[in-house]
Amino acid sequence: MTTTGFDEMNRNVIREFRETGGRAGGVFEGKPLVLVHHFGAKSGTERIAPLVPYLDGDRIYIFASKGGADTNPDWYHNLVAHPDITVELGSETFPATARVLTGQERDDVYAKQVAVEPQFGDYQRKTRRVIPVVELVRAS
Repeated sequence: MTTTGFDEMNRNVIREFRETGGRAGGVFEGKPLVLVHHFGAKSGTERIAPLVPYLDGDRIYIFASKGGADTNPDWYHNLVAHPDITVELGSETFPATARVLTGQERDDVYAKQVAVEPQFGDYQRKTRRVIPVVELVRAS
């Protein structure tokens, strides 16, 4: 998919998410979805990434899988550079901080995501990089 096609798909998913109180169809049908507002690491431009999270009670985790590509998605670099973000979950919008997980904590959360969304296991097998896991910690 071209960058233009991918951007258009994301715009449609974001629109549908907002019109339905947090749901979208297509590849996102029946899956949880979050919109992560982030700022370009170099440009400072605000962007929004629709992502399939792993929800564990009040905890929200996202995965920089990029479909198993050998590079991390741009949004991941942006979160590392600018971890203070805004999250849309359902009909709620709140400030959060992105925290990159490491070691056993990362592995445990990734395994839980693979159990509910098996394609994430496929993504990890397709690449040599360890797919980053990021917790979106609600601001208190």
